[in-house]
Amino acid sequence: MTTRAADTLDGLHDELRLDPHGPAFVRASRGRVRPVLTRGELADRALGVAADLHRRGIGPGDTVALAVRPGPAALAVVLAALRLRVRIALVDPTAGPELVTARLASVSPRLLVADAAAQAAAGWAAPLARRAGLRLPRLDAIAPVATLGRRVPGCAPAVSSTLPTCRSVVPDHRGADADALVVFTSGTTARPRAVVHTTASVGAGLATVRGLVDPSPGSPVLGSTFFVMGPALAAGAPVALPARRPGVLAGQLRALRPQATYLTPPQARALLDTGAAVSGAFFAGSAPVTARLLERLRAAGADRAHGVYAMTEAFPVAAVEAAEKSAFEGPGDLLGTPLGRMRVRSDVSGRLYVSGPGACHRYLGDDPLDEVDTGDLGRVDEAGRVVLHGRAKDMVLRGAENIYPGLYEPALHVPGVALAVLVGVPREDLDEALVLLVEPEPGWSEAAVRVALRAVVAGLGPARPDHVLVAPVPLAGRSRKPDRPAASALAARMIGETP
Repeated sequence: MTTRAADTLDGLHDELRLDPHGPAFVRASRGRVRPVLTRGELADRALGVAADLHRRGIGPGDTVALAVRPGPAALAVVLAALRLRVRIALVDPTAGPELVTARLASVSPRLLVADAAAQAAAGWAAPLARRAGLRLPRLDAIAPVATLGRRVPGCAPAVSSTLPTCRSVVPDHRGADADALVVFTSGTTARPRAVVHTTASVGAGLATVRGLVDPSPGSPVLGSTFFVMGPALAAGAPVALPARRPGVLAGQLRALRPQATYLTPPQARALLDTGAAVSGAFFAGSAPVTARLLERLRAAGADRAHGVYAMTEAFPVAAVEAAEKSAFEGPGDLLGTPLGRMRVRSDVSGRLYVSGPGACHRYLGDDPLDEVDTGDLGRVDEAGRVVLHGRAKDMVLRGAENIYPGLYEPALHVPGVALAVLVGVPREDLDEALVLLVEPEPGWSEAAVRVALRAVVAGLGPARPDHVLVAPVPLAGRSRKPDRPAASALAARMIGETP
């Protein structure tokens, strides 16, 4: 299915009005599917938020920072901002006080919209939050704050989502291309790396997702990102938000039987480890997706299972189905064929670049981009498919050899292996030891995993590791990607080296 970008972005508010009594969000409760919010109610909330922002003097070109979990309330703010051509900056309040402060300072928001939990953790409940390992900056010292959702004592005044009596008082600036979203990359350096998407690039990304997922009206779609919710709602499908606990998520799947599900790989692995059955189409992304994981999803009942290659600068870029990924025998990790009108090329050094209508416009403060440097190494094969060799920064220097883990790690994900990463551990001679850190699937002993890996490790050639360690692989960030620096530090402690 294909659709115009405007149909999934500027036209989404109007699409909601076409079936105002249909469910926009649903949830599973006691084995039954219950509506949470109708499409008309969501459209009314978005219009009410737009009226509130307009009353505050916020309009085209201004920035509103959003530090709220994905869901109906956050989506209403995004739709309101799109109507007003107000730029939304998505901020993770748990990223650490210095990083949050630097990120917010870089976008200079007119308003910071946060829920009561974030405000409490940054204010009166800060001592309790610190004991739980959560440190937040004082939000109202950075920008004016408004509360989204339920207020508690000590919170800022709420953002109103009440529909104005006269709808004509709410400006409608839809139609012109403008900055739409600012999304920060997952780096942890003090200098924020802010990616700017326009209404055109966001709309193109939504249209591409709709073409990949091909949702139909009625049956739910399970997922929590805007790039999942938007296409589903545009197609007339209600959205369900995935539970955090794997056991509860398994119950959701039994009750909802969603036509499509989008989870991160760690969420999918944790779900499968409960023995849950799945159904419909399954999409995994935001972190490396192994052929083994896609095979497990198909074995658990998925009609089709796809790994999605995406990045902050372009969502999505490419996708690959389980059978094609499993059949791939070349070096590297098969990411699949570019989607929509996205283009991928590699230069003479093997560095991958992405361009196309879904790519971001620029980095904040920089000139517009013709293409995005992914920071990945790889190639485009004869069939036009993207094959990843790994991140350039993940290179391990052992002796005179440059070893790129991404070329070899896909072969390590055999039955019994949940995650496997190759990392370098510095040695006294400025060389690096190459260490394989393996996390077993539930029910597999260390001895059994070592036996399963023996032949594969022996065939790694120049990437044959100096040490094979069995331990949980550290994860980081919202997408829970393997944390290679933490894995290297863990490996150093286990083999007795000083990192």
